[in-house]
Amino acid sequence: MSLHTWWLYLATIFVVCAIPGPNMLLMMTHGARYGMRQTTATMAGCLTSLILMLAVSVAGLGVLLKAWPATFDTLRLFGAAYLIWLGVKAWRAPVSEAAAAKTDASTDGMGGKRAPSRGALMRIGFLVGSSNPKAILFSAALLPQFIDASRPTLPQFAVLVATTAVMEVSWYAVYAGCGTRIGAKLKSSSVAKAFNRLTGGVFVGFGAMMALVRH
Repeated sequence: MSLHTWWLYLATIFVVCAIPGPNMLLMMTHGARYGMRQTTATMAGCLTSLILMLAVSVAGLGVLLKAWPATFDTLRLFGAAYLIWLGVKAWRAPVSEAAAAKTDASTDGMGGKRAPSRGALMRIGFLVGSSNPKAILFSAALLPQFIDASRPTLPQFAVLVATTAVMEVSWYAVYAGCGTRIGAKLKSSSVAKAFNRLTGGVFVGFGAMMALVRH
């Protein structure tokens, strides 16, 4: 892979990663509710799912999903259902929990439910990150365009994955940072309620789009 090709890939992945989607919405939501430090666990979960998807695409499973539409549709509907479930959960979240998460990382400040552990946040990140099988097809279609067939494939793949990971985490941090700024305002119950409704509605919208849009 030439340096020119790498710069082209960098510009492409910069735009792709910046586009708001379920992953970035999750980063902003968790940043607002739990702070940047806790949200790093969510980032780790999403990043793990991304790297696995890239590896799966190289293994040729993206082609398999195209060849077996029923398998693709099953994964797509499962991912859609999970995003909708997250949206409903966010919509119905008690205002006290959302408002107090920033001031007390262990409880909601009113004797209520404990905030999720880092392991739970990582699991949520992984499930959201892997909820869209279209990402596998996207990876399978994008990566080969930047690999020089006349050179060893594995080193080029490693460079592209590393570039993608750095860019993705950078945007995770940007969205989570925006969320932490919002989080300072969630001590107001009216703002916290509106935030729950907005993020819940957007998650449901992502899930509905995933369920309705065919590949």
